Amino acid sequence: MEILKLKPEQLYNKCDESVFDFSTTEELVPIRGIIGQERAKKALQFGLDVTKKGYNIYVSGPWGTGRNSFVNMLAEEQAIKRPAPSDWVYVNNFKDPYHPIAIKIENGQAKNFINRVNRAIRFLRRGIIEIFSSRDYENARQKLVEEYNIKSNNIVENLNDLGEKYGFVFSLTEKGIVSIPLKEGKPMSEEAYNSITQKEYETLLESSQKLSLETIDLFNKLRIEEENLRLRLKSLDEQMGRHLVKFHLDSIKEKHKENDEIKRYIELLEDDIVENLEHFKEKDSEVDESNPLAILAMTQENNETFFERYRINLFVDNSEVKRAPVVFESNPTYYNLAGSIEYVNEMGVMKTDFTMIKPGALHRANGGYLILLAKDILTNAFAWKSLKRSLLDESVSIDSRAAFSGALVSQTIKPGPIPIDVKVIIIGDYYTYLILNEYDEEFQKLFKVMADFDVDMDRDHESIQKFARFVTTKCQMESLNHFTPGAVALLVEHATRLADNQGKLTAHLKTLGDLIIESDAWANYYKENTVGRAHVQKALEEKWLRANKYEENMLEMFDEGIYLIDVDGFKVGEINGLAVIGVGQYSFGKPSKITVSTYQGRQGIINIEREARTSGKIHDKGVMILTGFLGRMFAQDKPLALTASIVFEQLYSGIDGDSASSTELYALLSDLSGVPINQSIAVTGSVNQRGFIQPIGGVNEKIEGYYKVCKHKGFNGDQGVIIPIQNVKNLMLDDEVVQAVKKGKFHIWAISHVDEGIEILTDRKPGKRLKSGEFQAGTIYALVDQRLKTLAKDAKASSKSSSKSTTSKEH
Repeated sequence: MEILKLKPEQLYNKCDESVFDFSTTEELVPIRGIIGQERAKKALQFGLDVTKKGYNIYVSGPWGTGRNSFVNMLAEEQAIKRPAPSDWVYVNNFKDPYHPIAIKIENGQAKNFINRVNRAIRFLRRGIIEIFSSRDYENARQKLVEEYNIKSNNIVENLNDLGEKYGFVFSLTEKGIVSIPLKEGKPMSEEAYNSITQKEYETLLESSQKLSLETIDLFNKLRIEEENLRLRLKSLDEQMGRHLVKFHLDSIKEKHKENDEIKRYIELLEDDIVENLEHFKEKDSEVDESNPLAILAMTQENNETFFERYRINLFVDNSEVKRAPVVFESNPTYYNLAGSIEYVNEMGVMKTDFTMIKPGALHRANGGYLILLAKDILTNAFAWKSLKRSLLDESVSIDSRAAFSGALVSQTIKPGPIPIDVKVIIIGDYYTYLILNEYDEEFQKLFKVMADFDVDMDRDHESIQKFARFVTTKCQMESLNHFTPGAVALLVEHATRLADNQGKLTAHLKTLGDLIIESDAWANYYKENTVGRAHVQKALEEKWLRANKYEENMLEMFDEGIYLIDVDGFKVGEINGLAVIGVGQYSFGKPSKITVSTYQGRQGIINIEREARTSGKIHDKGVMILTGFLGRMFAQDKPLALTASIVFEQLYSGIDGDSASSTELYALLSDLSGVPINQSIAVTGSVNQRGFIQPIGGVNEKIEGYYKVCKHKGFNGDQGVIIPIQNVKNLMLDDEVVQAVKKGKFHIWAISHVDEGIEILTDRKPGKRLKSGEFQAGTIYALVDQRLKTLAKDAKASSKSSSKSTTSKEH
């Protein structure tokens, strides 16, 4: 079977450094973006270009493929083409303070608007005091008061005319008009009043009651005059105050004449100031700082607290933003995403107002792009629902934080929602995308574009040249020594090994970036100004050395005979299988002895791993396929009266996968035929019911693992591994293994059918079925067929004997 042996050049796809036209990577232009991923690029670009509702983007792909940086780069490029977003402010709703008003202002103008309003309020506070202290105001006010006094004095005179008839006189005091009894034509003194008799008191009371009835109309007139004075004084204040207020506020309206929301707010502000002129008239009083109680009282009654209502909350300030924003929120909690309302503790009670409303990532990204990680937003309570609600409503509503905390709240608010126009990009893995797409109906409506990052890319000339430029980019970003062509070639080869395909390069650029940094570290260690192939090789060896403790422990156990395995000689029903063990980011191959025992019975093939519950479903399926192969090949003219037990010896941690199914089949055929298997050869490969070999994973680790065991136990020149022919393209073996194959110390066979594998292992033809129905004499299949016939006859005879015995007992 020499034709099935692989040549050394088939075991490794070497990168010829002559393809690089540079002496070091310093001569190359850094690459912008990532290598490959054309499908993901087109999907991302399409999603960014579509501005309609629902065309948000889910970016799928494994960690380390450059998803985050590439998404951010494309978003930044797209953001440059879009205008800078508007500013947003929250202002007091004078009519309903519970619902603050959100106002949209042209980009960069919010600060100017706030400054103008603040300046107007400062001028008004001084100007109103000056106006109401002016001689003109005092004269106008005095005139109104004098008119009132004249009318009120006339009314009092009329009251006195009536009062004389009943023995009373009216007097105007600070507390109002009071009636005083007369005695001998003069107002009665308090002493005289206290000394009157009961009869005189009753007479006064009767006269007072009659007088009250007579003077009702006059007192009503007096009250009307008092109310008229109050209204005239208020009208005077409003007239003089509004004139000053309009003078200062109309200029602000003119500055923002195209913004209807600002014009409405200025009108409300004007009305509120005029209604509260009394607060503007008050001067700041001085406080005795030596008196703590006075300070406390002043703090509680400070007029400044009133003027908080005229402050403006600069909610979103985009004055420094010159294009659409790109926001990456690394901690998308509910409040970081949708904004929050802060509170202050006053005497154990939580209070807030419109100045304590804070923006979230959705507000900051409004008019641009918001980038989130799926694992972050899906693990934050309320955040995911809030994001979907905001995207569906196309607006963000801010809820009170205290509502969730259970704190004692005396004052809260419900800010008006802010409309949003934001493109959300969620970065996650494909499994999360499938779950959301299957079970979240709103996700399907909102994230209609999926950009899927691949795990590898084609290894062609263009990709290799871009890869070299990626090395340049990494060196410049991290301030590293530049790489020689030989060093870049080895990086390409390692990228191919990670891709597990000779025609591919891994897209896991993060892993390669780490290797570039480590290679530079070794170049620095050896005091070299450039990174050569030897430095990259050293970095790889040291990386493996840091992680291969368990592999070395395993090899020691093979040396000491704790793990039982034969790498030479021939044995019946025994074969060397191969498995892959993963420890963190390091994987290695581990040979295992597989043994088979066959005997008479009807239980079929018993998977001992399954019975012991140490095997997975795929491994169980692989064992069941063996029954199908045996039935098709040997049970067309007789039943399979067979019991066979298969076990991975000294395997205690469990096993899964069907990559050992062909190996188990070879051991089964060996035990049935009685022909021994060459223990120098290990096998991996899946098999179907027709006997065709199917590809498996981890082929490099498996071959290298068996090679190391053979190296420890000693080479005999016959050792090697049988692999599926489909896995030849996956071979990127260690140079030591390649050299051993070149020298004939180690061998690798690539097969496509069980027939080829059994011939390599036993050095005997598998055999073909003749027209007579029999297999060629002396072949493996002929011996197996003969054994199965014998087992079937014995089973039939045993069944008849058992049946006769049962009949005899019944009689």
